[in-house]
Amino acid sequence: MKTTILTKCPVCSSKMLISELRCHECGVSVSGNFDIPHACLLPQDLYDFMLVFLKNRGNIKDIEKELGISYPTVRSRLDALLENLGFKPAPVNKEVEDIIAKLEAGEITAEEAEKLIKKSKEC
Repeated sequence: MKTTILTKCPVCSSKMLISELRCHECGVSVSGNFDIPHACLLPQDLYDFMLVFLKNRGNIKDIEKELGISYPTVRSRLDALLENLGFKPAPVNKEVEDIIAKLEAGEITAEEAEKLIKKSKEC
């Protein structure tokens, strides 16, 4: 059974702190108030996505294949992950996103995508 860290108090919903770290080998313990790392505060689905992203070294094609999701879904989950970690996602150029999605789906060639992206930036 998988045990997760409680990040919110079950009584008042305040932020939980880690107050003790203990070595299972020698029994040494360190007491104090330790913040929970940001990655541990992620919702489980975003934490799992982060692991797949890292395992695939950010290769979106491989992430799509492993998770069985589309390019736009990968991008939207990545944006949600970044936002949950406190990073502001880069502004999205919807037109370029659509072109890349068509390229990834095999609807257009790389050359066509390049021309369309250049054309979109001229506007």
